Amino acid sequence: MANERTTNLYTRTEEVVVWLRKNLFSTWYNAVLSIVSVYVIWVVASGFVNWAFINAVGFDGDRDTCVMYAKGACWPFIEAKWSQIIYGRYPEMERWRVDVTFLIGALAVVPMLMPSMPFKRANAVFLLVPYPILGFFLLNGGAFGLEPVETPLWGGLLVTLVVAIVGIVASLPIGILLALGRRSEMPVIRILCVGFIEFWRGVPLITVLFMASVMLPLFLPQGVTFDKLLRCLIGIALFSSAYMAEVVRGGLQSIPRGQYEAAQALGLGYWKMMGLIVLPQALKLVIPGIVNTFIGLFKDTTLVLIIGLFDLLGIVQLSFSDPSWSTPQTAATGYAVVGIIFWIFCYGMSRYSQFMERYLHTGHKR
Repeated sequence: MANERTTNLYTRTEEVVVWLRKNLFSTWYNAVLSIVSVYVIWVVASGFVNWAFINAVGFDGDRDTCVMYAKGACWPFIEAKWSQIIYGRYPEMERWRVDVTFLIGALAVVPMLMPSMPFKRANAVFLLVPYPILGFFLLNGGAFGLEPVETPLWGGLLVTLVVAIVGIVASLPIGILLALGRRSEMPVIRILCVGFIEFWRGVPLITVLFMASVMLPLFLPQGVTFDKLLRCLIGIALFSSAYMAEVVRGGLQSIPRGQYEAAQALGLGYWKMMGLIVLPQALKLVIPGIVNTFIGLFKDTTLVLIIGLFDLLGIVQLSFSDPSWSTPQTAATGYAVVGIIFWIFCYGMSRYSQFMERYLHTGHKR
C-alpha cells in the first residue's frame, strides 16, 4: 500500500511538472511573463486580502470603530445598509413581496437553465407571460388587497434586476424579428427594420434614457403620462433589441445557402424554415455574442441613475450621504460590494454560455 501511494505521488508530481513546463515555462520569454504575472497577481491579491479581511472592521463593529481603524474595509456599513442595497426605499413591511417575486423567478429560471429538465416550453411560457404580470402586481400592488408601492420607492438590486431582466427578455425576440426583417426580400419591411436598427444604434443609451425621461412626456397629450421606470424599460428594451438584431443577423448570414434550399425542397414555408432549420443553427453559432449583449445590458443598468432611478450602484452612492456612516473607508467598501455583486452575475452568465456551447457542441467551431 505504501509503495502504491509513493508511486501515485510521483505520478502526480510528474504531471504537475509537465503541465508547468508546457503552459508556463515553454520558452524563456514565457517564463519571464509567467513570473511577472504571478508577482502582479500576488501583489494585487495580497493587497485586497489585507484591505478586505486583515485590516478590516468586522460586522460586529460600528461607525466609531471604522473611524479609529480606517486602514481596511468598513463592513458594519454594509450590514447597516444591506436592506437598502437589496430593496432601495421599498417599504419594510411590504418587502416580502419582493422576496416572493425573487423566489418565484428563481424557481422558474433554474429549471430553464438545466437542459435535462422537462416541461421547458411550459416553463418558458410561464416566464414570458404569467410571471411578468404576477411580478408587476406583487411589486406595484394596488390590486388583490396589496398596498400600492410607487416605483420611485424601488431601488437597489431590485431595480437593477427588473431593468436587466426586462431588457434581456424583450430584446431577444424583438432582435430576432428585426434581424429577419433586415434580411427580408420585402423592401418596405427591410427599410423599416434597417431604419429602426440604425436609429437606435446611432444614439448613446444615455440619450435614450433622457429622451424617455424628459422629452417623451412633452410629446404626450396633456394629462397623459407614463411611469418613469416604465419609460426607462421601454427605451432600454428598444435600444438593446437593435444590438441584438445585429448579433442574430451575423448568425443568419453564416448559415450556408444550402440549408435554405434544402428546407425549401422539403416544402417548408418561410416561418417553418426559419423556426425549424435556420434559426436554431444561427442562434447556436452566436451564443457568445448574445450573452455578451446580455452582460453589457446588465452593466448598463447603472446608467438609470442619471434619470433619478436608484439602482444598485445608485442606492449605494446615496448611502454615502448618510453622515452617521461617514468614514474614510465607506465609499471604498460600498464600491467593492457593488463590484462583487455585478461580477457574480456577469461571471455566472459567462460561465453558463460556455456550458451551453459545450453542451450544444458548437463553441467557435463550424
